[in-house]
Amino acid sequence: MPERSGKPGLLSISALGVVLGTLCFAASLTPSLVPRPPVVQGALAGLGFAVGYGCGVLIREAWLWLQLPVLPDRSRRAGIAAALVVCAIAAGLCLWWATGWQNRLRALMEMPAIDSAGPLTIAATALGVFVLLLLLARGFRLAARRLSETLARFIPRRQAILLALAVTALVFWSIGNGLLVDGALRFLDGIYAELDQQFEEGSPEPTDAAKSGGPGSFVAWDSLGRAGRRMVAAGPDRAAIEAVAGAPAQEPLRVYVGLNSADTPAARAALALEEAIRIGAFERANLVIVTPTGTGWVDPESQAALEYVLRGDVASVAVQYSYVASWIAMLADPDYGVETAREVFAALYDHWRTLPPETRPRLYLHGLSLGAFNSDRSHDLHQVIGDPYQGALWSGPPFNSRTWRAVTAERNAGTPEWLPTFRDGSVIRFTAQKNHLDDATAPWGPYRVIYLQYASDAVTFFDPHAAWRQPDWMADPIGPDVSPDFVWIPVVTQLQLIADIMMAVVPPKGYGHVYAFPHYVDAWASLTDAPGWTPEGLEALKTTIGNVAP
Repeated sequence: MPERSGKPGLLSISALGVVLGTLCFAASLTPSLVPRPPVVQGALAGLGFAVGYGCGVLIREAWLWLQLPVLPDRSRRAGIAAALVVCAIAAGLCLWWATGWQNRLRALMEMPAIDSAGPLTIAATALGVFVLLLLLARGFRLAARRLSETLARFIPRRQAILLALAVTALVFWSIGNGLLVDGALRFLDGIYAELDQQFEEGSPEPTDAAKSGGPGSFVAWDSLGRAGRRMVAAGPDRAAIEAVAGAPAQEPLRVYVGLNSADTPAARAALALEEAIRIGAFERANLVIVTPTGTGWVDPESQAALEYVLRGDVASVAVQYSYVASWIAMLADPDYGVETAREVFAALYDHWRTLPPETRPRLYLHGLSLGAFNSDRSHDLHQVIGDPYQGALWSGPPFNSRTWRAVTAERNAGTPEWLPTFRDGSVIRFTAQKNHLDDATAPWGPYRVIYLQYASDAVTFFDPHAAWRQPDWMADPIGPDVSPDFVWIPVVTQLQLIADIMMAVVPPKGYGHVYAFPHYVDAWASLTDAPGWTPEGLEALKTTIGNVAP
């Protein structure tokens, strides 16, 4: 039963809040989609404790406000003591078991085991986070109380309380959102802007006129940004492709237009088209519009797989729309990058449509993460239905991607959310670490869409409703890279998934939000039919190359 009422002092603590907070603390130590280092786990545990504590305080206040019966002091103290002992034991056991939970998850992701989950670091970080949030909450309560006491001199007490709560919430929200969040975003923006301007020895300025930023290019090398310079300078080249394929190949063409290459999305799109025409992109057999991630990054694993599978007979065009991480861009503005994606698609697609169908390149779309989200929204059905492009490969699509959500919701009965099938598979197919693209009951049609997604990718499988209901992808059978120790816990699972999104790129390639070369080979081969390759040759390609970047 709740404690008796009384105005809390600065050091006063709600016993019921501590009980529920400790349970949430313990529950937060259970594994989720990706491994967590001690500091991150501690911050998550502290947040969980704060949420549980807040629920306990609210329950206590509601109980007393309703004037429900309370236990006698002696019984109440004994009950609280027993509950605290049980909760302390539960928290201690979970801290002890945390190492095993993390190591079982790490084993699934082929990561080395850890000797300890860092219980002291977890506990210290959790305490610091909780104290900070507690002080913030008490500051809010004190401000609201003082304001309500002032207002009560002029209006009825209950009206004063409601008005004081509303005004205090507005002030705190304005401070948090207007100063803290905006300040943090400006700080991060400055860091990413500086990174974007860095020149790296591994990305030398090209001397080939067929490369963006090279001689005769419409795009200045220093305007590409770090991610753009990496894409242009990256392999494979013709010689590398021929060495692996054992057959003649062409030099892959890559167009990249940086955020600083032109002033507006429309101008950057027009520049991309001019550059593509200049280097002969529309004379290749295949043309791919690549929508980068929030940092402007184009996944080298995917780019290399594409160019090996097509033996260099492909041109890729990418236009930067941001230099901050995808999750930051999505938090700042969910539509970030859509305008650029639409301008780029319209410019290239409209020109492509003017070319003779029998000689123009096959046109594909591609994007990873926020790039997949924006690539999906780069066009409308009415734009392309009369003359559709050939298909799209979208990897790690964010959970709020419109087409992905609709198709996943309408998946065939009995198929898991993490690897669904859609109708007869002639238009849309899903795959993961194991290649499932040949499992469809019908052959590919003329238009193809492939989703490459891992069950452990929180960017794809974050569920905004996980606070009160279990996500469908947690039902049996679970994905091969999802820990069987991961259980749904109301509220706590939601907090864990939020942490997982920010840690999604921690796992090695082939897990989480880090997509691997062999899986891209499977996807590109299925999407394009991999002209000239045999199944044995593709398997040898995957084995020979492995992963492009360390």
